[in-house]
Amino acid sequence: MTKLICLMSILDDIYDAYGTYDELEIFTKAINRWDISCIDQLPDYMKVWYKEVLNVYNDMEDLMSKEGKAYRVHFMIDAMKRLSEAYYVEAKWLHENYIPTMEEYMEIALISCGYLSLTIASFVGMEDNITKETFIWAWNDPKILRASSTICRLMDDVVGHEFEQERGHVSSAVECYMKQYGASKQAAYDEFFKQINDAWKGINEGFLKPTAVPTSALLRILNLAKVVDLCHKGEDAYTLAGDSAETSITALLIDSIPI
Repeated sequence: MTKLICLMSILDDIYDAYGTYDELEIFTKAINRWDISCIDQLPDYMKVWYKEVLNVYNDMEDLMSKEGKAYRVHFMIDAMKRLSEAYYVEAKWLHENYIPTMEEYMEIALISCGYLSLTIASFVGMEDNITKETFIWAWNDPKILRASSTICRLMDDVVGHEFEQERGHVSSAVECYMKQYGASKQAAYDEFFKQINDAWKGINEGFLKPTAVPTSALLRILNLAKVVDLCHKGEDAYTLAGDSAETSITALLIDSIPI
């Protein structure tokens, strides 16, 4: 998970802030091919990421193959391909100065927030009661995962959109909502806070028994929602780490209370 989060963060920056549109088109095709032979087509800075992602996933596949679970890593690879395609759509919107409707935006943004990739990855090293059917269930966008992704996307957009727009970024949910409905920024915030509250109810509903998959899998999805709630409540502590993030990390790792 730690390696994947690092790789995803760099990938996000390549699409958002560094790569040219023409480079990103080649890059997206290379990720979809998932073959080291594609590396020569890429600029040097992309080669570094591409080589490392293949190495990390190959190491993971070798490890899981020993347990007869290589299929789990194949789901991870497909999720990374899907993530890069979503990033590319957003880069295309920015390149064309296009502000999508909320429906268009959320279809892509619920993938580009990364929670599908992280959920799939969180299952890979789990116990044997996590089966291939569990991965298929996650891949098919169950309500609890969509709720977790909604919390991630909307909380991120509310706290981070102003900074992102200053440096040139695809329109966030805030800009999309304001344009589509002729609404104020505060009206967009109010609507998104309502949707976030509804999404938490969707997560609660996912735990009602009988559950579709083992509760241990559902807990991964819940915990990812908790992470974004911690990082994006009032500030973007992931992009611009401030007092809130420092206080939480210090309390957990330095001034922790023995149990």
